[in-house]
Amino acid sequence: MYENRAREGRGPFEDELGAAMKRTGEGFSSAGLPLVDGGIARGRRRAVLRRGAVVTGSVAALAVIGLGGSYVTGGIGGSQGAGAAVGAPPAAKEAPAGQRPGSGNYSANQMIKLLEGLLPEGEFSGQEGRGTKETGELKDLHAPYASVVYDDGRGKAAVSVGLSRQYPGRQPDGDFLCPDKNLTAYEACSGTTLEDGSRLLLFKGWEYPDRREETRLWYADLLTPAGHRITVTEWNAPAEKGSPVSRPAPPLSLDQLEGLVRAAEWRPVIESLPEPAKPPLEQPDPEQLSGEEILRRLTGRFPERLTVKASGYQEAEYAFAVVDDGEGGSFVQINVQPDMSGVEGDLFGPDAKVLADGTKVTTREGPGEKGGAGVNMREVDTIRPDGFRVVVSAYNAAAQHEAASREFPALTLAELEEIATSTVWRS
Repeated sequence: MYENRAREGRGPFEDELGAAMKRTGEGFSSAGLPLVDGGIARGRRRAVLRRGAVVTGSVAALAVIGLGGSYVTGGIGGSQGAGAAVGAPPAAKEAPAGQRPGSGNYSANQMIKLLEGLLPEGEFSGQEGRGTKETGELKDLHAPYASVVYDDGRGKAAVSVGLSRQYPGRQPDGDFLCPDKNLTAYEACSGTTLEDGSRLLLFKGWEYPDRREETRLWYADLLTPAGHRITVTEWNAPAEKGSPVSRPAPPLSLDQLEGLVRAAEWRPVIESLPEPAKPPLEQPDPEQLSGEEILRRLTGRFPERLTVKASGYQEAEYAFAVVDDGEGGSFVQINVQPDMSGVEGDLFGPDAKVLADGTKVTTREGPGEKGGAGVNMREVDTIRPDGFRVVVSAYNAAAQHEAASREFPALTLAELEEIATSTVWRS
């Protein structure tokens, strides 16, 4: 079992990918996705997508690209009400007629038929897909997928699969780690290493972390040592959003989802994709702080009246803490981003306060965007003249997805501004 640490979404991009990432991010990781707007701008500027998606998983987004549409109790096992078992990973079958493995020309229809053939007996509708060879604007997007509306007699459910090929041995930061429950509500999550060295994440959660709708989101995400990535996602509704819940739970248990992602039928399709180029080694930013160091400096700036009850961080740029002053838990998060040049005009308008050193400061106070009932937040957003950005937020709840636990956040706007503008972030 992997060590679990708090993870945050790390923004992705391009129109179609961006839409899928947004959907995936809201399910998982959203761990909250702080500063996605700035992350996108910086990511495009630096051409570095080193943390491709949030969430649970960056390539999980590939599984839902084009669907019109991210986390899981300790005991991983069959779900109640699941359909007939998919069974052990099937043996490889011959490629469909006229299809030679490695030819790079699997069609959308073949992808759909592969998915339908691996699901338990049932009725199918709403089929969508993309093959391995596209033209026009999608010609360079090698991300085959298939999605169907599947009905096993217990209600319609959207099921999708997404495939991709990655450079062997290179795993996106933070993938295959379960999210921190202070950041994301979920039923169960398990990250494991299989006998062949593959990484597998199994997740049961909700489409909306605050559970404003009871649409459930379950998925399995697999990355093999050869760089084959398969993600299967399912919902307990005919669509991931915008459709009423049609059954208590998605149709496939986690064991069945694992069987689907491990099915040998996907391998020839992935092998037909272009071999990925070796990614360049990323040069570390000398001003980028690790998440662990950010957390240490954040808690060191808290007023003495606050007691830290819980905390966590991602690999870099982000940390959070749950603090209490005797009136209830308050969630506090911080993002420290060293290179955000060019976003001032979008995020810091003419009303922004300008300090003597040129730092721009904006504040916000009001309802939390992703929180539960009665959640309010206070936020201070700052950017130095060279693009160094620090954003600190505090909520009147002990976790982003929970209901309010106190009347106001534990820190005032003035205290948040003192933290955000502190010199400790530039050492």
